Amino acid sequence: MDRELEQWAKRVAERLLLEQAVLVTAESCTGGWVAKVMTDLPGSSGFFDRGFVTYSNEAKQEMLEVSGETLEQRGAVSDAVVREMVTGALNHSRASVALSVSGIAGPGGGSEGKPVGTVCFAWGDREGGMVSRHCCFEGDREAVRRQAVIQALQGVLDLLG
Repeated sequence: MDRELEQWAKRVAERLLLEQAVLVTAESCTGGWVAKVMTDLPGSSGFFDRGFVTYSNEAKQEMLEVSGETLEQRGAVSDAVVREMVTGALNHSRASVALSVSGIAGPGGGSEGKPVGTVCFAWGDREGGMVSRHCCFEGDREAVRRQAVIQALQGVLDLLG
């Protein structure tokens, strides 16, 4: 595993264990990469419940109950959608903490309003706390996705305090 990603995953795992929290992921553009780095760690069943890879809009609706209306009005890469992804992930898991990510990794698919590198994130917990953020990352597809994984993990640390 990439040494930097491993260090991020270890920090998140330590914090989850300290807080007796369990993580669920809902990923689109990262294709399960966050779940992979978390489950690469020994003992991950103690802090990781499951990961949803919902790349298509249909998968977001079927697996996470994201509203078709939200997808149509806001687009898959939006704060509204990633927030609904967090809620769906929590509702369909035993986890106490969720993260979601949806973005445009490129090289195509961008627009003037949402250029390649635009990624939206949300993090939430069962107590109703939720934050969302969007970032614009530079680089090729691999670079955008890697930066998104790091931001997703950083957000879990931020959420847990």
